Amino acid sequence: MKFRVNACAAIAVFGCATASAAPFAYVANERSGTLSIIDIATDAVVGDIVAGKKPRGMTVSKDGKLLFVSDQPANALQVIDIAARTIVGKIDLGESPEGVYRSPDGRWLAVAIEEDNAVYFIDSAAGKREFQVKTEGRNPEHAVFSRDGKWVYVSAEEADTVDVIDVAARRQVASIKVGKRPRGIGFTPDGKFAYVACELANQVHVIDVATRKVVAVIPAGVRVNGVTVHPDGRTVYVTNGGDGTVSVIEVAGNKIIKTIAVGQRPWNMAITADGRKLYVANGRSNSVSVIDTGTLDKLGDIKVGDLPWGVYIPE
Repeated sequence: MKFRVNACAAIAVFGCATASAAPFAYVANERSGTLSIIDIATDAVVGDIVAGKKPRGMTVSKDGKLLFVSDQPANALQVIDIAARTIVGKIDLGESPEGVYRSPDGRWLAVAIEEDNAVYFIDSAAGKREFQVKTEGRNPEHAVFSRDGKWVYVSAEEADTVDVIDVAARRQVASIKVGKRPRGIGFTPDGKFAYVACELANQVHVIDVATRKVVAVIPAGVRVNGVTVHPDGRTVYVTNGGDGTVSVIEVAGNKIIKTIAVGQRPWNMAITADGRKLYVANGRSNSVSVIDTGTLDKLGDIKVGDLPWGVYIPE
């Protein structure tokens, strides 16, 4: 369970005070076992990192030096030194880890573990598993911290609910009814609402965080999946895997204002810190589509590795 560090690579991790994750986007390529590195200034792939056999979810350490990547066959988090672009350690997990998220204060990493029906919480400083919480929903995919870090919302592929974990209490405290097969989850910047993509319902459900009630249901495209919220809180983006599109939701009216064609089976996305560009992983096209969030037009496609699962852009 502990974070095992390669002794030689550790020099790069702890000796490079100027290492920075910006201005890059990282794309997890499941079939290639790599991360494609995209320079977001030029939208060109500038390198690749070997990241285990089947990388999926990603998050970065609070200091921006380490990238944590879930590796499904290894049942582990691969720990990557961003400056050296190499694996420097591993944190053992349960069977089939998927989404990885960091708490706002940087203390915890939450990892959805599909086959264990649980969320594992990793002490990011110690690099070891601290505790785990079983979820009612089967096959959890995403485990996303609320903006204040008090709650983790968990979506599960074999469910029609979002499970709510109280981080301090270390237990599940609620289950919120949504549509069939909830997938991506995104919180508005003010922390008041969570948008949940319900894949088999072709809907996005909006949850009031204070009351834990669904306050809106938005029809979406076929097999809606990923969710990303704009930093200004005015728009929410969702991928429609069956349609090969991204829909743009206007938060004020909770309605779709535009749908943009991208690649085949778009999945998980990331938005730049300034909110100007959205990067969309297209699993069956082996590409990432780049969307201008001002004009809501696709700027182009970037070829990456095989079967990209998602994109991560450090803040």
